[in-house]
Amino acid sequence: MVRLQLARADDAARSAAAGQIKKVALRLFAERGVDGVTVREIAAAAGQKNHGAVGYYFGSKEALVRAIVMDGAVALDRERNAALDLLEEQGGPRTIRQVVNILIEPVLGLSDDHYVQFIVIFAMTHRDMMLDAIDPAWNRAYGRCLDHLRRLMPHLPPALQNQRFVFMGAYISAVLSARQRALADRSRAHPMWGSESSLEHFMQSLVALLDAPADLPKDMLARIGGAGTAIPEPPGPVG
Repeated sequence: MVRLQLARADDAARSAAAGQIKKVALRLFAERGVDGVTVREIAAAAGQKNHGAVGYYFGSKEALVRAIVMDGAVALDRERNAALDLLEEQGGPRTIRQVVNILIEPVLGLSDDHYVQFIVIFAMTHRDMMLDAIDPAWNRAYGRCLDHLRRLMPHLPPALQNQRFVFMGAYISAVLSARQRALADRSRAHPMWGSESSLEHFMQSLVALLDAPADLPKDMLARIGGAGTAIPEPPGPVG
């Protein structure tokens, strides 16, 4: 019994230490990028006396990065899938706005407010590594959202739908990253980014981006149709 209690206490201590390392690393990566932070800096900021703490708990810096990516991806996918399941049971989603809500609200509810900024920077600098780190099973909800959007956007041909989804992903990432970066700055007030009205306007503008008609010449539409019918590259966890 005593040995079991000691083992559990040791497991709890290891879990707490690993969690603190991930939390600190996430903040540093969001501020400076993955390449701008050393494992020694992470260990020191996490209060670890052993400079090799990252290797001890995660095996390598890359494994730590992958763990952080997956933490957010899993949380977002679970929330989005749960919301989709509920709406589908009720015969929905019936509007583009309902899908937009499912995409955005879980991001706003993440427990760590550095994740969006981290994943946006990481996607720009290490796109292949990010996509490799995400198990497709934990990005399923985003694909479900796209399937519903296709159904709700019959006014656009598939090639233009795919382009809109690329625009949407870039827009979500850019706006939410800018919002997170501003709100992390405690040195001054950020009334626009902190207001509910700004979030509502952002979500309305996202609906408008998806729902707007395409007034393009026929020859341009033909070129897009020939070159852009492929399914968009899988997005990051945020968008």
